[in-house]
Amino acid sequence: MQTATEWIEKNSHALTAGKPDEPLDDLRPLAPLVRDAKIVALGAAARLTHELSDVAHRLVRLLVEEEGFRSIALEGDDPGRLGLDAYVATGEGDPRAMLAEARTFWQTAEILELVRWMRSYNKRHPEDPVRFAQSPAEPIRHTSPLSGLAEAERTLADGAAWWQQRSGDKVVYWGGMAHTAIGTPRTVSVSSSRPPETHRNMGGYLRERLGPDFRSVGLTLAHGSIGQPLPTPGPGFVDAMLSEAAGNRAGYLLDLSLPRPEQVRRVLDTSTRTRLIGPSYDPRDDEGHHMSGGSLASWFDAVVHTQEVTPARPLP
Repeated sequence: MQTATEWIEKNSHALTAGKPDEPLDDLRPLAPLVRDAKIVALGAAARLTHELSDVAHRLVRLLVEEEGFRSIALEGDDPGRLGLDAYVATGEGDPRAMLAEARTFWQTAEILELVRWMRSYNKRHPEDPVRFAQSPAEPIRHTSPLSGLAEAERTLADGAAWWQQRSGDKVVYWGGMAHTAIGTPRTVSVSSSRPPETHRNMGGYLRERLGPDFRSVGLTLAHGSIGQPLPTPGPGFVDAMLSEAAGNRAGYLLDLSLPRPEQVRRVLDTSTRTRLIGPSYDPRDDEGHHMSGGSLASWFDAVVHTQEVTPARPLP
């Protein structure tokens, strides 16, 4: 009887390239799943890593260059405030200086490389440019009040859906996994010493509103460094199974919509935990940093797994 790990190993596609400008052949198996979506979310288990940033950049390239996506929603700051939207459209200004004024998540060489790629793409395609998504000037009003993180999640969903409807563009949303996974609801723990929070998240709202026109891609990882050691995931995390399925591969792409045997379906549909490596991550409390309240197959339509990560590079 085939195990879930064996099924993943057999049905996943090895990542054979790493740098943002390398060929996209290894990512093309994802295209049929996402090409008809209105919004595709790329959710990273850890934000400030070099490898997950590079694979996200390559996924953005695939969606823009080959599948007609024309807006990028980059979670963490406002490109209009920084002048980045004008830069990618006209080439005016210094993107490095702009990013130096951004929030921490954007102050990396990897984000700078994405911004410069957007500008390069627009120089080559002046009549069909890619652009940054915008946010509504005023929050969208709802009859049911929320507060705190629950309100923030709904606001993220409102903004992404508003821009997609207003622009008519197909949108790539690049952010954190806690927001982009399909949580209906989901639970997030940022420390063993703090109570977890459970609520519907951005991905849950967007799946409710858009159905299969919203696709969620999880960018998972196994071990490495984020400026401090990141240990191999323990057996209580679904990441341990994803890591075992990698074998000697650096990473792989897995379409979770594929047909699968009943014994594999049960594992992939069983409630589990996945690691979330946020700003307050403490490797001594690895078990305390996770998302739960769902299964791998309910959170994501596809997974792009990376075995080893290193810290994102600072702005040059």
